[in-house]
Amino acid sequence: MPTILAYQAPNTSTPVRYPPPMASKGTAALEAMIEEATVDTDGHEDERAGLFAMIEEHLAVPFTTTVLGVEVTIGKIELAADSIVAVCARGRHRQRVGLLDLPLLTPMPDGAAWIDAYRHWAGR
Repeated sequence: MPTILAYQAPNTSTPVRYPPPMASKGTAALEAMIEEATVDTDGHEDERAGLFAMIEEHLAVPFTTTVLGVEVTIGKIELAADSIVAVCARGRHRQRVGLLDLPLLTPMPDGAAWIDAYRHWAGR
């Protein structure tokens, strides 16, 4: 399983790494989900839009996770020009984080398998 660089302190050669968050779905199950989401699509952008529609429909929001050591609430998911993003909120502050980079905590929210399908589709 590939790892994601979480943090590398200055002047050190050993970065802190953690495995990407993944549900327990196997490759065949993820590919079946991708097929379901992209069955009538034409091209990369349409496929991403199909996956976004399934994530938007099935992912239970709001949920909490930790971004850069700070607990945030994910209130909604949006389709951006070239990606799918999560809108992270803490107090009155808002920040969009690419769904591919969003760490998910355990227990994962209902519908998080669709995030895994999106990651699989994107090659992550």
